[in-house]
Amino acid sequence: MAEFREKGLKRHRFIYLNVQRRAMGINGQPRDGIWLLTGPPGVGKSTVVSKVVLRLKSAGIIVGGCSTAEKRSRGVRVGFDVVNLTDGTKGVLATSSVGLGPRVGRYRVNLADLSSVGAAGLLKAAASSEVIVIDEVGPMELVSPEFRRGVKACIESGKPTLAVVHERLEDDLLAELREKATETVVLSFENRAGADESLARAILGAAGGPKVC
Repeated sequence: MAEFREKGLKRHRFIYLNVQRRAMGINGQPRDGIWLLTGPPGVGKSTVVSKVVLRLKSAGIIVGGCSTAEKRSRGVRVGFDVVNLTDGTKGVLATSSVGLGPRVGRYRVNLADLSSVGAAGLLKAAASSEVIVIDEVGPMELVSPEFRRGVKACIESGKPTLAVVHERLEDDLLAELREKATETVVLSFENRAGADESLARAILGAAGGPKVC
């Protein structure tokens, strides 16, 4: 079980809360290199992912995929951007302003950018990256057939993958990710310190170790 030391605990033991692991394959190696990160909104999942990406890139690993980020105006969230981690391209994932696209909650999803930036980043990563990052697979992203195909391509690539998944959403694609996951980390305020180090170490091992000293 992937674990990290939490400072201040009197019992002085390694813990990693709410971790589920799949059975291991031949020679103790994971059958699938898929790590899932989930947890309630605002707990810091995207922050952990960004730290993992930085650690992997610092080790010389080619990281691709896509990520999302909040857009705020005067302290109020007004939408989300989507970023292609392979080439840095940015687009609008969703906005609360009037516009076209499927409605998810109070937002309209921009299917064009989700396809040309998000899905394109996933397909490119499945073809040419050493590690794939998907932040996130949630209600907005899943309305796009192109994004879903991108996620499927990443699963089928067999490459080490870190994906943020919605905590409670039920969907066939999410079910497949959960079924094939090597490890699922349910992030909380109590266990998030050091989570990036633990995840990066595991993923780096699956990617063959550091490429730079």
